[in-house]
Amino acid sequence: MDGLLEVLLGLILGAIAMYWIFSFFRKKRNKETTEVQSTVLLERIKNVCKLISVEGDFAEIYKYENTRERFLSLVSSKKKALIVINAKVHIGYDLQKIRLEANNAKKKIVLSSFPQPQILSIEPQLEFYDIKNGLFNAFTPNDLTSLNQEAIKHIRDKIPQSGLMETARKEALEAIMLMEKLVETIGWKLEYSALELSSAEQEKLNP
Repeated sequence: MDGLLEVLLGLILGAIAMYWIFSFFRKKRNKETTEVQSTVLLERIKNVCKLISVEGDFAEIYKYENTRERFLSLVSSKKKALIVINAKVHIGYDLQKIRLEANNAKKKIVLSSFPQPQILSIEPQLEFYDIKNGLFNAFTPNDLTSLNQEAIKHIRDKIPQSGLMETARKEALEAIMLMEKLVETIGWKLEYSALELSSAEQEKLNP
């Protein structure tokens, strides 16, 4: 009888040990799977963010004049040109300012910070027309550098009225919605309530 009890006790203890070992490895496997999921999600979201970029083309006519005076301002010499500025502008986001965290326990990706759109690059091309040099005031290679800088400033001043920034913000909102759909495909949730959105932006997110 004592031998039978020992066998039964051994079987019970063995079953408990096997259940504990099985539960341990199952939890460990689930944890590793969750961590892999969160890592993959974060990388995919970052790739989605990299797609956010708005491109605009500008064509502006710029009239340039420069007057140089000599001999105690008794004689002046003017150089002038008509310049056509064709510029390509890229608007995008500083991805380093995006803040993403994974809550593995709740299977939730938290988007706590999303940057404002900014000018990434301005690439001007200048075409000169109706160039007129003064007697002692002619165009020089240094003028080309200076005019290129003035062209960039001229285009930069035009960007706020171009609607490119608004388009970039709309692209950002669409990207957030894409992130949300991406996260939901594997049973996770995107939390972005920390972002301050205007009522107009909320309407775009929830048409």
